[in-house]
Amino acid sequence: MHDHAVTLSCKGVWKLFGENCEAFLAKKTGIPSQKDVQNAGLIGAVQNASFDIHQGEIFIIMGLSGSGKSTLVRCLTKLIEPSAGSVLFNGEDLLAMPEKELIDVRRHKMGMVFQHFALLPHLTVLDNVAFPLAIQGIKRAQREARALEVIELVGLAGRETYYPRELSGGQQQRVGIARSLAVEPEIWFLDEPFSALDPLIRREMQDEFLRLQNVLHKTIVFITHDFDEAIRLADRIAIMQDGAIVQIGSPEELILKPATNYVAEFTQQIPREKVLTAKSIMTPISAGTLSPSSFNKTVKSETRIQSFAADVVHDTQDIGVVNADGELIGTLTPGKVIDVLVSGNPAL
Repeated sequence: MHDHAVTLSCKGVWKLFGENCEAFLAKKTGIPSQKDVQNAGLIGAVQNASFDIHQGEIFIIMGLSGSGKSTLVRCLTKLIEPSAGSVLFNGEDLLAMPEKELIDVRRHKMGMVFQHFALLPHLTVLDNVAFPLAIQGIKRAQREARALEVIELVGLAGRETYYPRELSGGQQQRVGIARSLAVEPEIWFLDEPFSALDPLIRREMQDEFLRLQNVLHKTIVFITHDFDEAIRLADRIAIMQDGAIVQIGSPEELILKPATNYVAEFTQQIPREKVLTAKSIMTPISAGTLSPSSFNKTVKSETRIQSFAADVVHDTQDIGVVNADGELIGTLTPGKVIDVLVSGNPAL
């Protein structure tokens, strides 16, 4: 992931609410602490956020309600003006960009999906999906052809003439997704897009989302407060607390090496076998030392323990772990898998 180009770079972004917050930031030497912000009578909705998002990555921002995640995403698209910092999209600072140019970037290069579907009730599915292209001034025949493509992509072919009220919640959310993809965005922002859906439909939409990502390879910024959802979808997760990012890492890193007690608590309820992969509990060996054929069973290094545990827990022999090229890179014992299932902690 990290060898990919950086699509979006957020550097030292602050969003403070209250009197004279710009003056407060300007006169501070060094980085103000949370205490400084509180003592000045200000609310630190986003505090000194910095990270890079790589091309084709699903980057999830999560935290409890009020942690600042939605404010941060609105700062990244400059729907809210940050109090300080810079946001570089393909190397250009969005915060320094003239309004006209910024609107152009939002219309042509960014897709956005929010929790409330915000469909236009008097327009059909086809016209809802084609709406952003109509705003761009694209001719009807061309925009409808594009809209039909994405309607098919999200699995709504045959529903083009329906109105939003005639669709289920999950179908309405698919229309929202199709509409945001109609402009072929370079970066896609999704703010709690599935949280209004019931659990079964939500899971279906997550599957759909992963399927779409396998086809489209978008750069995605996705907000959720649901750690289960985050681990299913994320390449990396940023956890926010009181406006600050407290840790960024893969789901495995957050579970195996939580940076703070807050992160440890956040990840505590998650069954380890859902997150940990074969690689995280194997005993590494040098590639080429042994061949996969020396083992009765092999698993791929990135496979989550949950998906192979049932096959191996009754074995008496070691299992081989292979990389994407099929080379043997490690071994693991059924006992190690059982440790994770029983105690939640691999004896590393």
